[in-house]
Amino acid sequence: MKHKIYVKNKVPEKIPRVSAIMVRRVIKATLACEGVDAECEVSVLVTDDAGIRAINREFRGIDEATDILSFPSFKFKPGAFDASDGETDAATGLLPLGDIVLSAERVNAQAAELGHSPEREATYLVIHSVLHLLGYDHPEEGEDIMRAREREVLELCGFIAPI
Repeated sequence: MKHKIYVKNKVPEKIPRVSAIMVRRVIKATLACEGVDAECEVSVLVTDDAGIRAINREFRGIDEATDILSFPSFKFKPGAFDASDGETDAATGLLPLGDIVLSAERVNAQAAELGHSPEREATYLVIHSVLHLLGYDHPEEGEDIMRAREREVLELCGFIAPI
C-alpha cells in the first residue's frame, strides 16, 4: 500500500527529536496489522509540551500538556476497517485518516520514567494514536482490546518478543 504520511518536526533544538522515518514505519505497520486496504494519508506534528498543550487547550478545552493527541477524520468501526466509512480526497485519491500530535518532550520524559528507549515510547504512542484514527477508543471498547492490538503491533515492530 502506498500511504502518504506527513511528519513535521517543530521541536526546539534542546529536545531530542523523534525520527520521522520511524514514525512512518510504525504508522505503516499499524495500518497493515489492521488490514487497511486503502491508500491513506496521515499528518503528524511532533512538538514539545508547550505546543501540544496549546493544541489540547484549543481543540479539547484541556489546558495541559499530554503525550499524544489523535484527531480522526472519520468514525471507523474498530477492528473492521471499511474504506467506505470514510471519503477519499478527490484531489489526491487518498483516504485522509486524520492528524496526530506527539510531544517529543513527553516521549523522552516517559521513556526515562518507564526505563525504556525513547524510540520504544514513541512507537507505542504512535501505534496507540493510529488505532484511535481507526476507531478504537479504550473507554468504549475496553482496555483489553486496544492493549492487545497495541501489543501485536509492538511485536511486529520488534519491541516485544512474541508470546
